[in-house]
Amino acid sequence: MGVTLHLIDAAPYIFRAYFTLPEMEDGAGRPVSAVYGFASFLLRYLSEHAPTHAALAFDESLTTSFRNEFYPDYKAQREQPPEELVEQLATCKRVGEAFGIRTLAHDRFEADDIIASLARHLVEECERTVVVSPDKDLAQLVTESVELFDFARDRRWGPAEVLEKFGVRCEQIAEYLGLAGDSEDNIPGVPRVGAKTAVALLAQYDNLEALYADLEGVAELPFRGARSCARQLEEHRDLAFLSRRLATLCYEVEVPEQLGELEIRPANRDELDDLFARLGFATLRERAAKVLAV
Repeated sequence: MGVTLHLIDAAPYIFRAYFTLPEMEDGAGRPVSAVYGFASFLLRYLSEHAPTHAALAFDESLTTSFRNEFYPDYKAQREQPPEELVEQLATCKRVGEAFGIRTLAHDRFEADDIIASLARHLVEECERTVVVSPDKDLAQLVTESVELFDFARDRRWGPAEVLEKFGVRCEQIAEYLGLAGDSEDNIPGVPRVGAKTAVALLAQYDNLEALYADLEGVAELPFRGARSCARQLEEHRDLAFLSRRLATLCYEVEVPEQLGELEIRPANRDELDDLFARLGFATLRERAAKVLAV
């Protein structure tokens, strides 16, 4: 039986813990709720799914993505994480490593890009790849052998589910965001071309190149405002292609290229004991002992 590779987007589960759990402090008075929630998530995931191969992808910063180099406003509307959360991120990485999971981060590429690169490089070595994240951008990766798993909602996305949710195929997600934009990431899209219009356009044209090669045809499409839409597209051509570029995952991150490098190692008992003692996670240490057999 082939290997299933689990690629975990760490940030959503860290942020979720930070903003939903009650405030917690270690013995030195430092906040640790995000670490506690993230460690709890990892233990639950390992317990329920028993992965043999996995990687944790972390975001280093919201402002140093290579996308900011050609579009400074990318994600500019987002507030920077509070310092007390930033201080917990390094500890979250230590937790993942102590559990035996390979942790990866890059100062120019986002966690999504790390996951995309891993999925692309290792696709032939895996029978199945599970991308663990609620992030819709990662729907670009979905194929018959790569699924998107929203763990918190216990919802899995294959090609059919992506098509049902967004109205476009997996390989059209970046095209869709190029047209409709994404306010969450500050991707502008084409003004006055919303989600419904983007879906209608991509039902007729596979991608932006095909769309822009036939703007006269766009004007004759059977939906209200088609002529106005064609004018908007023509006027904002550069914005459409810029937005698609921002939304497109990068597959060129230097990542482990051998599946064996992502095999989950035995947990580091000494590191766990030291880490959880410092954090004051006695109960969590007991859970870890059962799940990780240390």
